[in-house]
Amino acid sequence: MANQVAQACLDACNACADACDHCSTACLQEQDVKMMARCIALDMDCAALCRTAAGAIARKSAFAKQLCQLCVQVCRACAEECGKHQMDHCQACAKACRECEKACAKISPA
Repeated sequence: MANQVAQACLDACNACADACDHCSTACLQEQDVKMMARCIALDMDCAALCRTAAGAIARKSAFAKQLCQLCVQVCRACAEECGKHQMDHCQACAKACRECEKACAKISPA
């Protein structure tokens, strides 16, 4: 994989993980936390996977492409869920997830 594409994906994964962590923490402060349960769960899954993918890319792991392929799917699901909520933290998370999805897709085209 080209070095520039890999670095862009690594940066997008780290930014997405940070946005997901922020979103899940902010969602826990919302008035109706039960309504935010799926958002919080996807934020946590997405953050964990994005960090794993970023590490694999940094290490030039033989599994980086497969992890990025899964990251595309999880980022898409997280973006769709966060996009349903109008809070700024959810909208920012959805945007970061979409950017990460695009960056990971360049590493692991379907």
